[in-house]
Parts: sequence; C-alpha cells; structure tokens
Amino acid sequence: MRQEQRRPSISAFFPAYNDGGTIGSLVVTTIRTLEELTDDYEVIVVENGSTDYTVEVLEELARRFDRFRYYSYREPLGYGGALRAGFAACTKDLIFYTDGDAQYDPRELKLLLPAMEEHVDIVNGWKIDRSDPLHRKIIGRIYHHTVKFLFGFKLRDVDCDFRLIRRHVFDTIDLESDSGTICLELVKKLQDAGYRFAEVPVHHYHRTYGKSQFFNFPRLWRTGIQLLGLWWKLVVRRDHMRRIKIRRKQQELPVEH
Repeated sequence: MRQEQRRPSISAFFPAYNDGGTIGSLVVTTIRTLEELTDDYEVIVVENGSTDYTVEVLEELARRFDRFRYYSYREPLGYGGALRAGFAACTKDLIFYTDGDAQYDPRELKLLLPAMEEHVDIVNGWKIDRSDPLHRKIIGRIYHHTVKFLFGFKLRDVDCDFRLIRRHVFDTIDLESDSGTICLELVKKLQDAGYRFAEVPVHHYHRTYGKSQFFNFPRLWRTGIQLLGLWWKLVVRRDHMRRIKIRRKQQELPVEH
C-alpha cells in the first residue's frame, strides 16, 4: 500500500456566499470524514461578501475546531475569485473542494480518494443525477454540450464542482477568472497541461437553503460574454500554453545551494 493511501495530506476548501443554512453542517461533516481518513488535514472556507448569517456560523466553527479557518471578504470576490483565494490558502498535498451550498455530500470524498492513484492528478466527480428544478436542468444540459464542443473537453461532467486535486498542479497553471467560468478555465488548463484525470460518480442533492448564484436567467447574458472571452483566450490565442511551458522548464532547473 502506498504511503499516500495510508496517510493522505488533505486540504478541504469551500467557497461560501449566503450559505449560513448549510455551511455549518458541511464543515462539521467534512471534519468528521477527514478524521476517518487521515490526521494530516485542514478545512478552509472563503466567505465571499455574504449578507446572511454565514459569518456568524464561521466564527463559531473557528472557536470549536482547531483545524478549521476561514477568510471573510466583505467586498465580493466573485465565485472565481473565491476559488482562487481558496486554492492559494491550501497547504496540504491534496485539495478537495466543493461548494458551500451542500448539494454534494462531503462524505463522498471517500469515493474520490481511492481513485487518486499514482498516475492521476485530478479526480473529478460526475453527477449521477442532477437534483435541480427543470429549468436549471435544461440550462445545465445546454451549457454542458456548448462548452464541451467549444473547449474540446474530454470529461463526462465539467460542471461538477466536486474535485480532488494535487496541489502541485498550481505550480504550473495560473487561474484568472472571477466568475463561475473559472471551472472551465481550471479544467481546460489542466487538460492542456497534460495532467491526468480520473472520474467518479457522485450524488447531487436538492438545494435546501439559498439560491443559485450562477445558473439563473439574469446572469445568462453575462455568462455568455464571459464564455466567449474565455474561449478566445484559451482556444484561439492559447497564451496559457506558453506560460505552462515556461513553468515546466523552470521546474526542471537544478536547485542551487
């Protein structure tokens, strides 16, 4: 049995915006799950300008749990900004993240971890069934097929924010998006950099508190514009490939003593 399987080093991270009704149970369940898997873990929340009682819940969690910490931003970072801040804050070898709305069960991290074999860099969940209102399912299906065609994605479910990632991949790729399109940027850059994916089926549950900040009709126009801009940068210009090659060469240089 490999050392990583015996004692994985895991950062669990959640972006949170108006998730006061779910973030507490999500964090506690994650801590209990990680305690079963390892003694080398941390749990982080990036609170993103909430107007409900999310901050009060996080304050109480921080008092109760030594391995939990949170970062609170009163000026909203956007979903992409919250993800970038969270990835930067993580210190362990593996990063597990999902959203603070608890539509995924963090206990299913136990399904992702065995798939993180030596040759795998990212374990990506795919939704067994999407538990959303009909209009969101329709929008989600159109979105999925559109981005898969535009960006050449090979994953079964690009829109599943339930992932386990080796932290070292962020030594090679940079993320720039502030919006929900950051997930497309993340997967595209990881794919283009040659990192290897495994995929695992996970459950998706009805939202019990709050409302979606991404798939709603007022944001569709802005999302479409952002999507085209991202496509232009990553598919047409492909400037990120030059940066990836430079980073790879720098990582190959010998360390001077």
